[in-house]
Amino acid sequence: MSLQSWAWIHKWSSIVCTLFMLLLCLTGLPLIFHEEIEHLSGVVEAPPMPKGTPDASMDRIAQVVLARRPGEVIRFMFWDQEEHPDLTYVSMASRVDAPPEESNSVVIDSRTAKVLDEPKTNEGFMYVMLRLHVDMFADLPGTLFLGFMGLLMVVAIVSGVVLYYPFMQRLKFGVLRMQRSARIKWLDIHNLLGIVTVVWLTVVGLTGSINTLDRIILSLWQMDQMAEMTAPFKDLPPVTQPAHLEASLRAARAAAPDMEVRLVAFPGTMFSSPHHYTFFLRGNTPITSRLLKPALVDASNGELTDSRDMPWYVKTLFLSQPLHFGDYGGLPLKILWAVLDLIAIVVLASGLYLWLRKPKTTAASVSKADDAVLPLDDDHTAPNNAMVYINENKDR
Repeated sequence: MSLQSWAWIHKWSSIVCTLFMLLLCLTGLPLIFHEEIEHLSGVVEAPPMPKGTPDASMDRIAQVVLARRPGEVIRFMFWDQEEHPDLTYVSMASRVDAPPEESNSVVIDSRTAKVLDEPKTNEGFMYVMLRLHVDMFADLPGTLFLGFMGLLMVVAIVSGVVLYYPFMQRLKFGVLRMQRSARIKWLDIHNLLGIVTVVWLTVVGLTGSINTLDRIILSLWQMDQMAEMTAPFKDLPPVTQPAHLEASLRAARAAAPDMEVRLVAFPGTMFSSPHHYTFFLRGNTPITSRLLKPALVDASNGELTDSRDMPWYVKTLFLSQPLHFGDYGGLPLKILWAVLDLIAIVVLASGLYLWLRKPKTTAASVSKADDAVLPLDDDHTAPNNAMVYINENKDR
């Protein structure tokens, strides 16, 4: 493929995705530090109690939240012992099959079963940043569109690397021609920062695109492994009053004693069956802590019915999520991710500037034959006028 073809690919893939990538970089910056921002914003935490204070019964916690919001049902419970120890987060709605946006949250002290807060989950600065970053408030179509923009960014990166090699044959690596025009200086900055961050940009672009497929991937899991695990119960009547929650929790923990429960989906919700609690457990190593293992427990008697490792495509999704936000190496890695994110903003903004400030040719243009033998200009396109080419490159 000729350099002109690669230049065309780089130009148009960049033009189409740049504004959306800028949006993702700007909104992604606060999301990198979402846990720290939550702490600073005064999010509720469990009050101090003596170490080793036992947790309350899960059945007791369920009774408390159902009494707190009569007429609603519990859909999910989840825990985050690393960032918010001793708290149980409960998601409720008017019915188990209510749409995801219809969600009421209750925060419970896991040790006393006392209600600590009922936060609004669909408002505030971080909610707006998350929705803009995930789907631009356009639900699944918006999510898939942003995933496509991420793939276009990867195409722009690959084509930019192809074009960078012949460009650097004429210049020393990292040179910034500060004595030249503003456009040439920004071209050098754009190329240098782009090539330095090429690996990070590619990883973030690919993992971001994978993450946009989370609903599709989890739907495949439901139709595949989940359907196989619940097949023996498909003809049984649904459990309308799920009970035995504490016994079910013990059964799930016994199935994987070296793992901790991260989330439980109640019967009839999208991650369970009408007959089961589905407990999702995670490991305690850097890798296994990012993976979830489902354990299905019969909600009518609290007995384990099945537990399996997730298929490879779900594991790929789970592993791509921390890579995208850099939240698997503590605060130092988050800071590094933020610095790289800021550099990416400069790369994108400078690329947009170079396109908007592209030199205009004069009225007198050379013939096509003359154009064919002229070397490539700084932006890898053949100049349309010999005088323009001389003026732009006379100091090189």
